[in-house]
Amino acid sequence: MTQHFSKVLFGMLLLGGITSCAPKQGGPGSDSSGTAAASIEHGKYLVKTTGCGDCHTPWTMGPNGPMQDTTKMLSGHPAGIFIPGPAPMAPPWMASIDMSFTAFSGPWGVSYAANLTPDSSGLGGWSQDQFIQAIRTGKHMGNGRPIMPPMPWPAFSNMTDNDLASIFMYLRSIPAVSNNVPAPIAGLPGMGAPPPPPAAGAPPNPVAPPSADQGRPPMPPNAPKRTK
Repeated sequence: MTQHFSKVLFGMLLLGGITSCAPKQGGPGSDSSGTAAASIEHGKYLVKTTGCGDCHTPWTMGPNGPMQDTTKMLSGHPAGIFIPGPAPMAPPWMASIDMSFTAFSGPWGVSYAANLTPDSSGLGGWSQDQFIQAIRTGKHMGNGRPIMPPMPWPAFSNMTDNDLASIFMYLRSIPAVSNNVPAPIAGLPGMGAPPPPPAAGAPPNPVAPPSADQGRPPMPPNAPKRTK
């Protein structure tokens, strides 16, 4: 894994945990401070600097490690990559990412990076107001299901209306890519919902507790036994 890829992963997970409130009139989302008018160029700048492509553009393995497939720019999770369900995990792990870096499994279930291109399978049927409200409220199309992690909409909700309008204008200007991203998987046992009761006779906690030596380097042969 390249150093850049590791930074992208860490930054995405960190942003996904931010919990701020949607801005009100006159607050961070207001345009009363005299910001520049919305434009495609400003939208392009914001999309590039906030790393939208890090999750919404599929990744592939290149000669120097993982890299974005720019032929599918911002087209979301490839419909041809089937995810049957949440990734099997046990503590201390909490989340997992598929090989295209566009499907994410965690306590919330399984979420997929959306198609942000102007194709009908992407944002083609969205209005600018729906896009802005989706970022402001954290709901699909502004009034639908919750937008799931790791999408950092709480952070993006602090952008001005002109910022978000610019992003939408830019996304409407990029090449359309036909790609039907699957619906997210939510509410699965152990993935954001209470697990089913254990079978009769089963131990109360099937996951073994971590040992004292977990995460420590192995002991050399014939070394004295650790006491701490």
